[in-house]
Amino acid sequence: MRSKNALKNIISSLLMQVVGIGCGFIVPILIIRSFGSEANGLVNSIAQFLAYITLLESGFGPVVKSVLYKYIAKNDHKRITEVLKSAEKFFRRVAVVFIVYIAVLCFVYPAVVSDQFGVAYTVSLLVIMAFGTFAEYFFGVTYTLFLQAKQKTYVTSYIQLITTILVTIAVVVVIKLGGELWMVKLISAFLFVLKPVAQKYYVERRYNIDLRAARGTLKIKERWDGLAQHVAAVIHSNTDIVVLTLFSTLSEVSVYTVYLLVVNGLKKIIQSFNNGIDASFGDMIAKNEMKQLNKKFRTYEFFFHTIVSVIFICAIVMITPFVGVYTNGVTDANYARPIFGVLITLAEFVWAVRLPYSSTVLAAGRFKQTKKGAWVEALINIVLSVILVFHFGIVGVAIGTLAAMFIRTIEFMYHNSKYILKRSPIVSFTWIPIIAIETCLAVAICDVVPRVAVDSYASWVMDALIVSLVAICVVVPINLILHKTDAKDLLVTFKKSISKKL
Repeated sequence: MRSKNALKNIISSLLMQVVGIGCGFIVPILIIRSFGSEANGLVNSIAQFLAYITLLESGFGPVVKSVLYKYIAKNDHKRITEVLKSAEKFFRRVAVVFIVYIAVLCFVYPAVVSDQFGVAYTVSLLVIMAFGTFAEYFFGVTYTLFLQAKQKTYVTSYIQLITTILVTIAVVVVIKLGGELWMVKLISAFLFVLKPVAQKYYVERRYNIDLRAARGTLKIKERWDGLAQHVAAVIHSNTDIVVLTLFSTLSEVSVYTVYLLVVNGLKKIIQSFNNGIDASFGDMIAKNEMKQLNKKFRTYEFFFHTIVSVIFICAIVMITPFVGVYTNGVTDANYARPIFGVLITLAEFVWAVRLPYSSTVLAAGRFKQTKKGAWVEALINIVLSVILVFHFGIVGVAIGTLAAMFIRTIEFMYHNSKYILKRSPIVSFTWIPIIAIETCLAVAICDVVPRVAVDSYASWVMDALIVSLVAICVVVPINLILHKTDAKDLLVTFKKSISKKL
């Protein structure tokens, strides 16, 4: 059942992310061409400032999931309801504080961008964009966590997919009809409310969960230990744009976010392969099936690193040519930043490498034991980004992110091996030189093989196919030779999953 759910979660999440990536590329370029790079920078800057409200979550979400794994394994409906009610009360308090935070931002934020946009224009966008986030906290987060812990991530994926398509269609129509930017964001905000409302309705009807009758007085251990993990994640996702907003220009923010479209798209694809897997591992840990966990993890480790290496090797080579085609004709900002493109891709490459390890560590509820590393990661990211942005601009913030990512990845690899899987950390660490050699070798080959001159999406696709073939021919044989047993186990697992599905 776990394998079946994991496969359904991966397929649905992958489908959602592919659609999301496609839609995600449509909206920003429409905004840039219709309203300018600075307007695009403003929208993304506001989004990042709004995202800092998630610090109030205190890492509560992953902790809630780790508790739910235990009660779901025992089929303890009463306890599950109590946990969800406690979570709902917490997140609704966050939603109320969020309103106060928005009020403060309405006074402070316009001063940061006062030279480029009027106060009324900036405040209206800020309030409109905040609406969707408020609805998510007030209605949706609790039910999202339940579905994830229940290994039903595919439900949230399909709801998100439908919402994304509706929002994209609405945005295109409004812009084509000559609507203003605030109208685009207003319609998007209202449509995004559909997601949390739909999730709430599904969970209440499908699993007979009524939180109105629950007291929600259950004390959840390690709540504050999850804070460090959460702070590090929020800083990783938002620091660079905030630093550029404060110490650079909105045009630079726009450049950063265009490259981020590509790497975030890749991250979403990578997370699709990881969605549902952490719930499976969490279920094994809750049932103390450690031998099974070790075997499954090694198989997944082989599969995940192979996929990640191929995808990110292609990204390192192809990200700058893609941005060149994507922003063709845009002259109000310089989007040709090859060094930045490589560095930001490497940073997210390192993040992707650590995902199997971090997911298992958090699924095991080991928040307290790894919180120091989270604080170190956050501090390195902030300090290096602020220092280097004055000397290297947009490249500086990418260096800060890359350094922080690498140190934290090492910690997760070590902790996962030593304290959860009970194996030598060397088993995990050997993946680092393997991936590094594969990346350098593949990039070097791409520099010497005949390639296609990129000047359109069609030529970019043709060139990307060549690069993909090189990456596959380098990564797959090396990993198969070095991990024959894991490759065989993966094939067996895949065949079983398919036969059960059929």
